[in-house]
Amino acid sequence: MITPAKLHWDYSQFVDADYSAHTGSCIKHQVYELTDIHQKFGGFPKSYCSANTMIHQLWWTPDQVDYAELGRQFNMQVITVSSIMQPPGCVIPYHRDTFYQIGQQYPDRKERRVRANMYLEDYRLGHMIQYVENDQIRTSVDWSAGDGFVWDSEILHLSANAGMQNKYTLQVSGFYIE
Repeated sequence: MITPAKLHWDYSQFVDADYSAHTGSCIKHQVYELTDIHQKFGGFPKSYCSANTMIHQLWWTPDQVDYAELGRQFNMQVITVSSIMQPPGCVIPYHRDTFYQIGQQYPDRKERRVRANMYLEDYRLGHMIQYVENDQIRTSVDWSAGDGFVWDSEILHLSANAGMQNKYTLQVSGFYIE
């Protein structure tokens, strides 16, 4: 499942935040948990390292962000909200969202888990997300702040910042309201 989405929000809270609090590589779990994706490419490329897969991610609580309003806009019961600052020259390799935190908190719930992946600034040269929809590779570029997608774990995707400025996205995850 993938559907375009539009978020109506003041994005400055996320873009202006101090991202120095968390720095880490986004590939730690991919190497072990997503081997089925990488097998058809001969395995996970050794050229991916912490330096070129760096992200700065902040987690937002219901006291800091209105989960109910986000849920209304995305038709979901919101469980987690995070924002990511992706520096120039960094990528998030081809993967699927596994919704680890939702699985830890709600292991017995069977509803569809989804993520809204939203752009927090207008498109800048070199910023992109690629995803596979119905066996077709799609490239998302030339967006406006607040554009994005809601998808489930079936949508394989990657993110790249081949530009010269930081790339900011918001991830809102939860249970889809059918």
